[in-house]
Amino acid sequence: MSTLRFIFADQLSRCLSALDGIDLRTDIILMVEVANETTYVPHHKQKIAFLLSAMRHFARELREEGCRVDYVELTEYGNTGHFTGELIRAIERHQVDRVIVTEPGEWRVLDMIRSWENLIDVPVELREDDRFFSTRGRFARWAEGRKSFRMEYFYREMRRETGFLMNNDKPEGGQWNFDADNREPLPAGAPTPKRLRFLPDQITSDVLELVGERFCNHFGDLAEFGWAVTRRDALLALKHFLQECLAQFGTYQDAMRRGDPFLFHSMLSPYLNCGLLLPREVCLAAEQALRRGEVPLNAVEGFIRQILGWREYVRGIYWLRMPAYALSNALEAVRPLPEFYWSGETDLHCIKSVVEDTRRHGYAHHIQRLMVTGNFALLSGISPSEIEAWYLAVYIDAFDWVELPNTHGMVMFADGGLLASKPYAASGAYINRMSDYCAGCAYSVSMKSGPTACPFNYLYWNFLIENRARLRGNPRLAMPYRTLERMGPAREGEIQQQAREFLEGLSIQQEQRRGPRQGLLDF
Repeated sequence: MSTLRFIFADQLSRCLSALDGIDLRTDIILMVEVANETTYVPHHKQKIAFLLSAMRHFARELREEGCRVDYVELTEYGNTGHFTGELIRAIERHQVDRVIVTEPGEWRVLDMIRSWENLIDVPVELREDDRFFSTRGRFARWAEGRKSFRMEYFYREMRRETGFLMNNDKPEGGQWNFDADNREPLPAGAPTPKRLRFLPDQITSDVLELVGERFCNHFGDLAEFGWAVTRRDALLALKHFLQECLAQFGTYQDAMRRGDPFLFHSMLSPYLNCGLLLPREVCLAAEQALRRGEVPLNAVEGFIRQILGWREYVRGIYWLRMPAYALSNALEAVRPLPEFYWSGETDLHCIKSVVEDTRRHGYAHHIQRLMVTGNFALLSGISPSEIEAWYLAVYIDAFDWVELPNTHGMVMFADGGLLASKPYAASGAYINRMSDYCAGCAYSVSMKSGPTACPFNYLYWNFLIENRARLRGNPRLAMPYRTLERMGPAREGEIQQQAREFLEGLSIQQEQRRGPRQGLLDF
């Protein structure tokens, strides 16, 4: 019996369930580069290059192991441009008896896989993706009967089940969460480690040339591409993080500094999300560094919480609630995404800095995403689907299962509080406290109103005013609503007027630039 084993770009793991039990004599591994996957959103050039290069390297490693790999490149003659077409062509080439595939990371791809047996004459076996700590069924059992899903409670169960950072049945250090210790701004002039980057080999160089030519109108630069594209180099990136960055990661994980987007962050999410690294080995390596006395507990707990807690949690939310989850819009936000999310051309220095870093690297850390670009989208009433498409496009680690819940629930509060206990809205004071972005900005963060006042200041209060009926009962917003009540109707009117004028200005700019924006999306 001959089996075709279909592997997607986010499944570059030798332990993948689709490869379990492979017969090197008869089975064929199918890997395809298809146009649909590169353009359904205008992905960052580095994201496309990273995935294509990692796929080609993984295929080479499988061949070196003795596997039969049928690899279809993007420019290959006859390439249909989509998964289903390439599956049908491969079945015709190889005359296989069955197809095996591991469950994908996106609902739309799963929906497509479910249609295959009606299109082809061989059975399709869909296997569970067991590279995660929690199965989809395990999360569903935890969620059953709950009105809201708080990550902290799920995280504690994962700690108990896996044994990470546990002393028998008690959490290491006597508490589950050290987040209160992980909110310090970076001191002025504090050094940050030089990050390990990888020079492109011939395979990567060929891919960079291809991407530069074929996707020239996509967002992003290629000049500073330095991502690992093999498991060997991804493991080196993990080692570098543990030795050079993890000790300070916890304390400064919420800090931001212009021109320094990496700080002490791991930059491992692209490798975890495409399969070059596995979550268990990454958490184990961090815990072992703690046991050796090399790094403090607050850093390790904060890091493991992002993987064992948050990463598993948002995946659970995604598969539990899709596809309806993506359609919710609890705050009825409908404003189009401003052009400066793509161009970086804005007087808002914080947004300009994050967009420029994102263009250069395809990366921004979680606070830059949540409290700068995300915070502005929330306060401005940007349509959830528009900001979600932007995050999915511009970040190298963005796959739908992880990007959508993070943006929809955490950033935009579009699920009405299913995921987050409150909207993560903040004025310019938060950005000023946690970064140096406000220095040299055209707007003054200390001013609450007037033409040079930081827009985050009056947009924050306008957000609370506009959503008063929906949010006033939220206990975590009791204090700001009490402050708002003390302002009185006249001050509220001033805030709303200034917010309206600013947001109408964005709409005018959007109309003026509609042509170039449309061209970018339709490439």
